[in-house]
Amino acid sequence: MAKRKRLTVPGAVDFPAGGESAPVVAQDPPALFAPLGAPPIARVAADSAAAAALTDLARELTEARDSGRMIQSLALDLIDETYLVRDRVSADPEELDALMASMRQRGQQVPIEVTPLANGRYGLISGWRRLTALRRLSRESAVFAEVLAILRRPDTAATAYLAMVEENELRVGLSYYERARIILRATELGVFPDTQTAMARLFASASRAKRSKIGSFFRIVHALDGILRFPSHIPERLGLTLSRALDADPSLAPRIADSLQAEPALQSQAEIARLERLLAPAKPPAPSAPRLPPPGTEELPGVFVEPGLGTITIRGPKVTAHFQMKLIGLLRHLRE
Repeated sequence: MAKRKRLTVPGAVDFPAGGESAPVVAQDPPALFAPLGAPPIARVAADSAAAAALTDLARELTEARDSGRMIQSLALDLIDETYLVRDRVSADPEELDALMASMRQRGQQVPIEVTPLANGRYGLISGWRRLTALRRLSRESAVFAEVLAILRRPDTAATAYLAMVEENELRVGLSYYERARIILRATELGVFPDTQTAMARLFASASRAKRSKIGSFFRIVHALDGILRFPSHIPERLGLTLSRALDADPSLAPRIADSLQAEPALQSQAEIARLERLLAPAKPPAPSAPRLPPPGTEELPGVFVEPGLGTITIRGPKVTAHFQMKLIGLLRHLRE
């Protein structure tokens, strides 16, 4: 009988002759790099596999970052917030204070959106309020010296502006003034060929009535941008009234500018009240008290009047009987 050859599973623990073979125990996975004692071919294969894995990992991380699937931490001073003309005119102080208080407790919860620039910096697309809050907080602590950001690569400037407007409309709706202003500024910069195209692209979901109201605010932006300190607080109804008044009265804009420059409004309510007063129709002057004519005044050709205390004398060559009858008839008519 042929002698049976015993097979040993690699990695199994073998007992001495006469005992039972232990169950197969799985070994740890092979090391990333082959041990020094391994054959050269094995080491080369292991090194190649490791290099390929690292290359794949680096490629996946780059793709995730470039496609906006990875959140990065960037230094605040690398962010250029002037990359786009901002649609937000200003931040409400109370809302900004609330955002800063939240960040002190919980940190930044929502990343901003940026796009890489040629100089190693990043242009801000959306998240201006979060960036502003972090810049202020960084003065208190170095913990807030960086901002969480997602990288975007908009194919055109129009796409970048659309991303900014959509993000702000979803979070805290823009005012009519801010909507009108970003349309005009983007058109002036050549991002869109005209305001009609800008309106259609930036506010595609807006109703026809809403677009009409935005267009009415164009007049206010043209006439008073840089003069009003709180334009985003102008209520819709007041804005529409102001727009019509500016269109009808070319002197209104200079009068508003003179009033606000002579006595700047310190709060939004004060500025709104000032606009309402300037838009109020002027009251007609009060009629002056009638004055009696001096004695001997010729009221009609040939008819002279001499008023006195409780009397009036009418004389002259034209005071005929017919004239007197007409005068008496007038007095009777007044009595009735």
